[in-house]
Amino acid sequence: MSKKTALRPNVAAITDRPTAQVLVVGGGINGIATFRDLALQGVDVVLVERNDYASGASAASSHMIHGGIRYLENGEFRLVRESVQERNGLIKIAPHYVKPLQTTMPVFSTFSGIMNAPLRMLTHKQRSTKERGAALIKIGMTLYDSFSRDGGSVPKHRFLTKKAALEDMPALNHDLKYTGTYYDASVHEPERLALDVLKDGLAAGTGNGSAATARSANYVEAVGTRDGGVLLRDVESGTEFVVTAPVVVNASGPWTDLTNAAFGGETAYMGGTKGSHIVVDNPELLAATKGREIFFENDDGRIVLIYPLKGRVLIGTTDIDADPAEPAVCTEEEVDYFFDLVRHVFPQIALDREHIVYRYSGIRPLPRHEDTAPGFVSRDYRIVETPIEGLGSATVLSLVGGKWTTFRALSAHLSTEVTNRLDVTRKVDTTGMPIGGGKDFPTTDSDRALWVQTHRDGLDPAAVDRLLTRYGTRATEVIDVLLDQPVVPLETDPELTTAEVAFFAEREHAVHLSDVVLRRTNLAFVGGVTIELLTELADVLATALQWTSDERDEEIAATLEELRVAHGVVVPLGSTPVAAR
Repeated sequence: MSKKTALRPNVAAITDRPTAQVLVVGGGINGIATFRDLALQGVDVVLVERNDYASGASAASSHMIHGGIRYLENGEFRLVRESVQERNGLIKIAPHYVKPLQTTMPVFSTFSGIMNAPLRMLTHKQRSTKERGAALIKIGMTLYDSFSRDGGSVPKHRFLTKKAALEDMPALNHDLKYTGTYYDASVHEPERLALDVLKDGLAAGTGNGSAATARSANYVEAVGTRDGGVLLRDVESGTEFVVTAPVVVNASGPWTDLTNAAFGGETAYMGGTKGSHIVVDNPELLAATKGREIFFENDDGRIVLIYPLKGRVLIGTTDIDADPAEPAVCTEEEVDYFFDLVRHVFPQIALDREHIVYRYSGIRPLPRHEDTAPGFVSRDYRIVETPIEGLGSATVLSLVGGKWTTFRALSAHLSTEVTNRLDVTRKVDTTGMPIGGGKDFPTTDSDRALWVQTHRDGLDPAAVDRLLTRYGTRATEVIDVLLDQPVVPLETDPELTTAEVAFFAEREHAVHLSDVVLRRTNLAFVGGVTIELLTELADVLATALQWTSDERDEEIAATLEELRVAHGVVVPLGSTPVAAR
């Protein structure tokens, strides 16, 4: 029997004891964070995700941890306050992945939008004005600063007139009149941050195997109800089993209604919109950003961004009504839209499809919004108790909405709703609690050098420094693995070792080659995938996951197809990857 038809150990830990106090369905960042919070309270909790962890909406983000300056115009002051507080908090508790980010807004008029802004706030309809002027933006930034008072987590905004603005950033469109610069934050490794949160939850549980009070499995989908419990299917083996729990949390993101439908319930909570991004390798554009995010309003009123990341430039995003039952892909029309907005801000920089190394698209988990313009749909969240006849006396809580920035606060709120229903007293407050490799993470050059020297244990210090960047202080787990065997760098990417690739499978629940290429590493994001690399990765994973030679070949073929269809990347059977035309 091959590994693909056998029951994985984490799945067996659930089937061997198919009961819990809480079953969380959905392994995006909000479901994972709720799992962690509940585990910290001592609750017996199981998490299942139908695909890989953080592979849905959580994988399609703009890599931003932001306070939501534009939500001020929607009148969502509570959300802005919470978002800013959580942004500041994440900079402190997850400093290995969340970093302050200087953000500049080019402004092309002085008073435009000042009359229509109140109407937009009241009606949530796009008004006729094409852009917000300096007066309105200045008011917004001043308000934003007032929400950001937290001991100087980020500096206050500054406004520059045209001459000073062009001296500061000479590649910007010379038709601008001002720039406003403020600070938000970015998350460099969103999928790895989600894994860190998951590992925290697993570590908080007591016991091992089926006795563990925190258990999770990816590639396990909820397909229905049976005997008063949730019917689950292990996607890999085809095994079906029932898990019973007095509380079921539906954290399926944009697929919340579809999950409720699988349970036999009919809900119409969600109305998500599609957001797409492209990643380009263009050194001139990268240099023009000067390391800052460029955040501005396009002619259609949509707020968009140009953001330097990992030696590439991320450009996004669109906001289009979408059907969550259909795969979201970045279209050629959206690519043209991105090129137009870059020309608007940096008119002298040539950008074309040859520069695209990766593209992606996802559906935001927004509430149903009827005739509200997509850009004005609330990014806030709510928790709805949902009657599901097939689950008998179990309480089903559906999460509607939520975003990356507020995942910790949201999970504390949702966890409290759960513990109240279980009559369990909360004993842990996650406010200020370090996440994963953010614990004791060195934030100065001298502290970093000391950490590397202290933990290198004979390994190359440059390699240990890379591990610290990739995993935070959880790098010690990988270092321990490397010390137990010869350190063998990949021939196709010497910054990765064979032991690390095996680590993804053995310690981080990687099931498929695509899990490694898309989420455990940045290889696809930066355009670094070649057929030689895929082959070498597959060889290592075949040993770790006990694939047959046919399964190994199937993994390579499936990854090539996913890269082509979902991410616009054609990997030639020679060497250099190219973007799909």
